[in-house]
Amino acid sequence: MGNLGLRRLDESVAAKHPALRQYAACQSHAFVKGIGTFVAGTAGAAAFAVQKLVNKKLPYALQYNLLLSVAAGSLASYMVTKAETQKCSDFWIYLETGKSPQEHTMTEQRVVAKA
Repeated sequence: MGNLGLRRLDESVAAKHPALRQYAACQSHAFVKGIGTFVAGTAGAAAFAVQKLVNKKLPYALQYNLLLSVAAGSLASYMVTKAETQKCSDFWIYLETGKSPQEHTMTEQRVVAKA
């Protein structure tokens, strides 16, 4: 048994998927990047500046500043994490098959079309 983060990894799984550690590291990096984006989006100067501009055009109570910051940070975090996770998935497909995801999809479509 080997370790993958905090979880123990069965040797047969590790042998079947030798690139699993690289994929796990990529996913970990994607999640950390998403958390960083949330923090930056929620507490950042950009969020504050945008709120000040919006407040001039559409007056709202000061209590909603926090709500808007959290909503903006959450949305930005989701978008960054989704994009980075997709990159990790594409990387995983490449490491497992030696082909880009587009090539892999085209190959599968040809096989299905022949059947």
